[in-house]
Amino acid sequence: MRKLLTLIVIAMFITSCSPVQKEPESLIVGTVSGNPHAALLELVSDNLKADGYELEIKEYSDYHSPNEDTASGVLDASFFQHLPYMNDANAEYGYSLVSAGGIFIAGPLGIYSGKWNDISALPDGAMLAIPDDEKNESRSLLILQSAGLITLRDTSSYDVTIDDISANPHHFDFMKVPSGDIADVLSDVDAAVIRGGDAMNAGLSVLNDSLFLETLESPYANAIVVNEGNQDLPKIKALVAALRSSEVREYVKEHYPDGSIIIP
Repeated sequence: MRKLLTLIVIAMFITSCSPVQKEPESLIVGTVSGNPHAALLELVSDNLKADGYELEIKEYSDYHSPNEDTASGVLDASFFQHLPYMNDANAEYGYSLVSAGGIFIAGPLGIYSGKWNDISALPDGAMLAIPDDEKNESRSLLILQSAGLITLRDTSSYDVTIDDISANPHHFDFMKVPSGDIADVLSDVDAAVIRGGDAMNAGLSVLNDSLFLETLESPYANAIVVNEGNQDLPKIKALVAALRSSEVREYVKEHYPDGSIIIP
């Protein structure tokens, strides 16, 4: 009897000293069906579980609902959009959504040249072709700034034109061309800013022929979007870190070797 009581006491002591297993914290992320975002989220699900987060992926058939549900708190985050789209939603619906971090770029803009092999080789007075439509002109000027070729007055604005260039130390000239035609004039200029899809249609390799590609600092990077104030939550930081892992980078390289999606 005494031995039985001793064993019971020992068992109770061991049980009381055993660490309590915490339940995983819920992490609900919304995305849009038919895009690569869900596959990337699935890829990091186990890693997030190891970090203590149970990932639930909610797929939508439209682009409005994920932002609405993020703003209302139904979702912890959304993953399907770039910053200009998010900002338009904020302005139209009064949301307070912010980016917690860029993850990848789809159809990246690149700087290409048929004459020069390095961005630093562009001569003073070089002619640069850029898209003539408002959205892509702005995006092309942002990539030229990222490449260190020009400086824009307002570095926070996504809506810029040639008139917003505050410094052009190499005195580049600009030729505006319809986006779909820029690759056709590549031999006539020193360099051109070309959309990824247009570059591929022209037989260019996004990864091998570009002199410079958009970076994750680009506002056109697909980002994890949350309510303002939630970007520093541990589970959101864990999500961004997981999606920026080498595992995700290798997955993108393997499944998108044409450079239609890149993680710079």
